[in-house]
Amino acid sequence: MTTKLLLTFAICRLIVTVGLTVDPSELLLIGADGQLSVDQFDVETASLDFGLLTRAEPMAVLHPCSADDIARLVRAAYVSSHGFTVSARGHGHSINGQAQTSNGVVIEMSGGSRGSRLGLRQLDKPQVSIKEKHVDVWGGELWIDVLRSTLEHGLAPKSWTDYLYLSVGGTLSNGGISGQAFNHGPQISNVYELDVVTGKGELSTCSGEKNSELFHAVLGGLGQFGIITRARIALEPAPQRVRWIRVLYSNFSTFTGDQEYLISLHGNPYSQKFDYVEGFVIVDEGLINNWRSSFFSPRNPVKISSIAANGGVLYCLEITKNYDDATADTIDQEVEALMKRLNFIPSSVFTTDLPYIDFLDRVHKAELRLRAKGLWEVPHPWLNLFVPKSRMADLDRGVFKGILGNNKTSGPILIYPMNKSKWDQRSSVVTPDEDVFYLVALLRSALDNGEETQSLEYLTNQNHKILRFCDDAGIKVKQYLPHYTTQEEWMDHFGDKWDQFSRRKMEFDPRHILATGQRIFNPSFPPPPPRTVSPW
Repeated sequence: MTTKLLLTFAICRLIVTVGLTVDPSELLLIGADGQLSVDQFDVETASLDFGLLTRAEPMAVLHPCSADDIARLVRAAYVSSHGFTVSARGHGHSINGQAQTSNGVVIEMSGGSRGSRLGLRQLDKPQVSIKEKHVDVWGGELWIDVLRSTLEHGLAPKSWTDYLYLSVGGTLSNGGISGQAFNHGPQISNVYELDVVTGKGELSTCSGEKNSELFHAVLGGLGQFGIITRARIALEPAPQRVRWIRVLYSNFSTFTGDQEYLISLHGNPYSQKFDYVEGFVIVDEGLINNWRSSFFSPRNPVKISSIAANGGVLYCLEITKNYDDATADTIDQEVEALMKRLNFIPSSVFTTDLPYIDFLDRVHKAELRLRAKGLWEVPHPWLNLFVPKSRMADLDRGVFKGILGNNKTSGPILIYPMNKSKWDQRSSVVTPDEDVFYLVALLRSALDNGEETQSLEYLTNQNHKILRFCDDAGIKVKQYLPHYTTQEEWMDHFGDKWDQFSRRKMEFDPRHILATGQRIFNPSFPPPPPRTVSPW
């Protein structure tokens, strides 16, 4: 009774404040244990994301207590005679409004603290199987909490993102990549099983063997086919410590040659390869000691002027080797043997050792510093590209040494290669058609500090220039965390996978209810199917 009274109150407020476009009785059918909220704080939070580039105010926000709550909401949308959309929101780290909706309900998947204040039942904590080496987690669980739970058992997931305060469902809907991807593949290649609520409101368990079409569709599917409510993630024994090394290059082909050599070792025994391979481009002196690169300073300050840089650009290779008490005696020898094959600037070796969890959580520490300075909650016009290996030299000349030049920048420019063989081609993700491709990620912040080159307008225009350059030069890039505004652009993005992608959409979300913020499909609200049986 209490739940229905809360729902009735929320729906009445929707009618008064935003002009509800659905039949109130349809939302009353949800019968959720969680809370359907029109609280101003909830709606405002769901209206924005990390990018701060778009705004879309939902009609309401659902704080679920279970997968059944989500299934009931989506089923209500599916059978609605008027129609409304549903978007799942994790930690709100999208850039271009991908988890937003204006004509529907946002599901706060990672709203644990808010749920606690509302007195809602807490969702299940991660369940670790030591014997099977996997963990079952709620789709809205943050990776940092997954890590903490698995470390209690001496285990950890194999593949990561650089930033751990992202939701499991969010990264699995995109790919999930970091410096381990060359070896273990992206996070979507390390999932055994999922529970998914489809666009029909059906809660299904799927895997590579069971409901495999849904399983592969959802992984990297940009939220188009279902909402991940549970994921079974592969685990491995967790190391205790990390040897973290950075070295510099002034020659691009030497830099990429060493990166490609290191990722070619993925099949070698553990002692004969690094565990993590990334890198970044340094186009101005401020960038080398920026928030993500504080490794160099203050004890190891680096000046570009002290190193001969070709074209004023330097390249940093970032590598790690994991170890524990059993391998501590051999870590120096193993690192030395691997480093002998590399051709970095000899005077540019910077090394530190730290606990495993501190390395994985390194970006969060930088976040706290930026928050203290008021520099975190600013617009983030990020651009992430997958670039074929064969065209990286062209990108270097045209972008790093051309468009970006010596401009003062406001965020890291990541660059590292991955092995296509580690990506399951049955997933929805698209990658370049070469065995090795690179992530080039311009993770820049727009600052209102009077510097024209750091303004939102300037950075946005620069992103457009980069994309135009790639198009004019025939560099067949694929956007990671893609953002397009027309279906024609999306068709070009997916290429040969478009027919499969659209067919899967019709199968699992025929009314185009889910994740409309991606702007791939327009909502379709024809007469609903007959409501002959209870949807739950």
